[in-house]
Amino acid sequence: MITGMTAGVRQEPREARGPRTPRRPRLPVLFTLLAALAGVGYRLALLLADAPPTNSDEATMGLAALHIARGQEFPVWFYGQAYMGTLEAYLAAPVFAVAGPSVLALRLPTLALYALFLALIWRLTRRLGGDRWFALLVVGFLALGSDRIVKNQLIAGGGYPELNPAGVGLALLTLDLCAGRPGARLTRWAAWGLISGLMIWVDPLLLPYIVATGVVLMVWRRRELAGRAGLVVGAATLLGAAPMLLDSVRHGRNPLAAVLAAGGGDAAAGWGERLHGGLVLGPSLGMGLCAPNHCATWQLWWAAVFPILLVLAACTAWHTLHDRPVSVTDGARAAVRLALVLAAAAVLGAYTVSSAAGRTPMESARYLSCLAIATPALLWPLWAAARRRSAARIVAVAVLAALLGTAAVATHGAVGTVPATHAEAARHRALVDTLRQLAVRQVRGGYWTCNRLTFASGEDVVCAVVDDELRPGHDRYPAYRRAVERAAAPAWVAPAGSPLAARLDHRLGPKPGDLKLVTIDGWRIYVPRG
Repeated sequence: MITGMTAGVRQEPREARGPRTPRRPRLPVLFTLLAALAGVGYRLALLLADAPPTNSDEATMGLAALHIARGQEFPVWFYGQAYMGTLEAYLAAPVFAVAGPSVLALRLPTLALYALFLALIWRLTRRLGGDRWFALLVVGFLALGSDRIVKNQLIAGGGYPELNPAGVGLALLTLDLCAGRPGARLTRWAAWGLISGLMIWVDPLLLPYIVATGVVLMVWRRRELAGRAGLVVGAATLLGAAPMLLDSVRHGRNPLAAVLAAGGGDAAAGWGERLHGGLVLGPSLGMGLCAPNHCATWQLWWAAVFPILLVLAACTAWHTLHDRPVSVTDGARAAVRLALVLAAAAVLGAYTVSSAAGRTPMESARYLSCLAIATPALLWPLWAAARRRSAARIVAVAVLAALLGTAAVATHGAVGTVPATHAEAARHRALVDTLRQLAVRQVRGGYWTCNRLTFASGEDVVCAVVDDELRPGHDRYPAYRRAVERAAAPAWVAPAGSPLAARLDHRLGPKPGDLKLVTIDGWRIYVPRG
C-alpha cells in the first residue's frame, strides 16, 4: 500500500507538467558550425600565406577586375578568348575600388562563395531529409581541402568558384518548387532562371545540373510552367545569359565551338589514357582525395567505390519514386536526389570522353569540381546503411571513415606546400620591387610571367609575351604588346634556369645593344645597354 501511494505521489508532479517536449539536438548543429568555420578559416589562412599559388591566368581575371573598377573596360569574356564569363572580375571590382588590386582582394569574393556553398549544402542536405548528424558529415567532408579542391574554390581563374554554390542553389530552388513550398513562387522561378542563365554565360560545366533540375521541374510542375512561371523562367534565363547572347550577336562568336576546342576536341588522346584519367584518377582528384599534383595508388580506392555509390543512390531515389512516395515532399526529395546523381554521372562521363582527361589529367581534373554538388545524394546510401543493424553497417562506416581519412591526408599534403608557395610569392614581390627601382616599365617575358607581373605591379610594368625562341607569343591583352613595342629599350624577364633565360644569356655583352644582367632570387632581368 505504501509503495503504491509513493508511486502515485511520485507520478503526480510529472503528470502535472504534462508531456515532455523533446529537446532539439544542438550538439550536431554546434559541430557543423565549427566545421564550417574551420573550413573557411583554413582557406583564409591559405590566402594570407599566398596559397594556393597564383598564375598569369588568374592575373588576367584580376586585370579585368582592375579595368572594371576604373571604368576602363567591361569585358564579357576572359581576355583573349570567346568563352568563360568574367563574373569573378565583376565581383572583385568593388573590392579593388576600396582596397586596391591584389591577389588577396581578388580572392576574397571566391572565399565568400565557398562560405555560401557550405551554408547552402547544409540546407540542401537537411531539406533532402538528412538528419543533423548527416548534415555534419557532409559539411565536415567539404570543409577539408586538398590541393586540387582549394585551387578550384579559391583561384579566380574563371568559372570554378561560383559553380558549386550556384548548383546547390538550383537544387534547393527545384526542391522548394516541386514540393509546393508556399510563398514567393514567382521569385523562386525567377531565381532559378537567373542562376541558370548566369552559369551558362560563366561556364557550361554546370549544364548537367541545369538540365537535370530543369527536367525535374518540367515533370513535376509542367502546369505551372505553362502559365506565368514559364514566362518568368524564360525571361530570367535570358537576362542571366544576356552578356553572352549580346556579344555573340554583336561579334558573331560561337561560345560552344570555343568551349569544345578548349576541352581538347581538336587534340588526340587514346581511349586508354582517357579512361584512366577520367575513371581512375578523376573521382579521387575531383573529390579531393589526392596529394598535390599526384595520386598515390592507395588514394585511388575511391575510383572503385564512386560508380557503385552512383548506382546505389540512383536506384534508391528511383525506387522511392516508383513506389509512389507517401507525400509530395518525399517524392520531390527523391526526384532531386536522382537529378543530382545523374548530373554527377554526366559530368564524369563528359570529362572522360574529352581528350583533356587523357592529356592533362592532373590539371584538367578541375573540370570535375561540380561533383561536390551531389555530395548529399552520393553519400546518402552509405549513411542509410550505417544506421541499420546489419553487415552492411560495418562496410558503410568503414567507407565513410576511409573517405574522411583520405581527404584529411590530402588536406595535410596541401598544407605542406604552403611554405614553398609563400617563398615563391615573396620572390615575385621582390621582382616587382626591383623593376620599379630600375625604372623599368616595359618588358618581354614568357606567358606565365607576363600578366602576373603586370597585375602585381598594378600595370606600372606592362609585359609582352614571347616564347623560348624570343618570338611573339599569346598576348591576352594586345594593348600591352603595343605599349612594349613603342618603348625605346624594353627589358626582358625570365625565371632563373628557364629555357628563355638560357637563350637570353647568349645576348649578354659589353657593347651597346647588348644586354646586362640583374639577378635576384629566382629571377633574371635583362636590361639593354645604352
